[in-house]
Amino acid sequence: MNITVKFFARYREAIGVDAIKVQGDFATVDDVRAWLAQRDGAEVLSEQNLMCARNEDLCQLDEPVSEGDEVAFFPTVTGG
Repeated sequence: MNITVKFFARYREAIGVDAIKVQGDFATVDDVRAWLAQRDGAEVLSEQNLMCARNEDLCQLDEPVSEGDEVAFFPTVTGG
């Protein structure tokens, strides 16, 4: 399955790209995250507190993914 993955804020800075296309046998957003976290430069995705979206809708890591989906990862936001 082909999925577009987008990175925002410090994840984009750590990984060095805005988006990539990945191909693999993914069932959930967490499968995509775990696969990416094993790649050089993407270890930051191993963080416990991260936010994700599927097709521009916020979701949980257990959200199912389908062919052609767009998945996005971004750090949690804090304010003050």
